[in-house]
Amino acid sequence: MRNIYVYMAIMALVSYLIRVLPLTLIRREIRSVFLRSFLYYVPYVTLAVMTFPAIVQATEHPAAGAAALVAGVLLAWFGRSLFTVAVFSCLTVFLVQGLLGLF
Repeated sequence: MRNIYVYMAIMALVSYLIRVLPLTLIRREIRSVFLRSFLYYVPYVTLAVMTFPAIVQATEHPAAGAAALVAGVLLAWFGRSLFTVAVFSCLTVFLVQGLLGLF
């Protein structure tokens, strides 16, 4: 096995460069409307890409996760609180997995 500290140092360097290079290369305000709108949505897309597959794969039956996702999106769309969305999504998983477990 190789020296793990070398791997950690390389990982730290890459992580540091990813954070520092934009600050050093981009010194003035970004005027491109397309680029500004692209950068505005990057955090939301990143969160969605990490969250949606985890929702579906975290349950015993992927259909239960998908049903909870639909229920959560609908409740959020109609303005329910985060606590309400979380509780009803968990209840949806519980009920759908119970129904799918019978078959």
